[in-house]
Amino acid sequence: MSPPPVSAVYGQPLPELALAPAGALQVSPLIPGSAALDEIAPGSLEAVVVAAPPGTIERRYVLALALRALRPGGALTALAPKEKGGSRIGKELAAFGCEVHETPKRKQRICETTKPEAPEGIEAALEAGKPRIADGLGLWTQPGVFSWDRPDPGSVLLMRSLPALVGRGADLGAGIGLLSRAVLANAGVTALALVELDRRAVECSKRNVVDERASFHWQDARTGPELSGLDFVVMNPPFHDGGAEDKSLGQAFIRRGHAVLRKGGSLWLVANRHLPYEAVLAELFASVALRAEGGGFKVYEARR
Repeated sequence: MSPPPVSAVYGQPLPELALAPAGALQVSPLIPGSAALDEIAPGSLEAVVVAAPPGTIERRYVLALALRALRPGGALTALAPKEKGGSRIGKELAAFGCEVHETPKRKQRICETTKPEAPEGIEAALEAGKPRIADGLGLWTQPGVFSWDRPDPGSVLLMRSLPALVGRGADLGAGIGLLSRAVLANAGVTALALVELDRRAVECSKRNVVDERASFHWQDARTGPELSGLDFVVMNPPFHDGGAEDKSLGQAFIRRGHAVLRKGGSLWLVANRHLPYEAVLAELFASVALRAEGGGFKVYEARR
């Protein structure tokens, strides 16, 4: 039996800004195979380094989890770009009762502290950031996942545009399962793989999509899982990486969709109108058709 971890790292902080301890346990939900910070025994860690997420509720939740996991006096380093929550971390840690040393570097704020004997406000932050059923969705969700508290309008447009799909398919970047639920409403669908990078969204989708035809995969949709010969693929691909727009993300999703489809299989894609996906669709697929447009979004059907 391996010894329990003594330190953890959340995300991938730049080593020149904050060096994670050797052997630190990765606990980011956005890295498949990582451990879950909320499952680490309270008071069991000596040190935690957090590349803090930009969302306020999510960030305070992660900081609270890190403090809970630390022993009293354990070291916490949290950092983020100044314009993406970094300027708030020091105040948030101070509100937990921490004494904070803050350093600006490379447009980021690096906050170092130790866990006080009796942190304040931890339970409130944990309650605010935990999974719940959102009123605007009627589904299980959690702050920090994509479109966590309301239906994404692009996904809604795609759902309204889909035909009666049949056979085996995949939802690449499935999120909490909103689109998958619409797909599985078709009796002709025999199997649907929900592929999602965010562990929190995967766990929510398992509660939202209760269907024996569904399988759940905590993986990067660009590289896994092993799928082939599918009849259809649906997707609302991401186009941000670390907060910055990255058009290549959606293009990689399209290439992956093409790779897993059978000849004659269909790809249904929704994207923001400004994103340049037409060229890669035309390059890969035998036919491409614009099926719907509205609210700044466009829906394409592409046939392999």
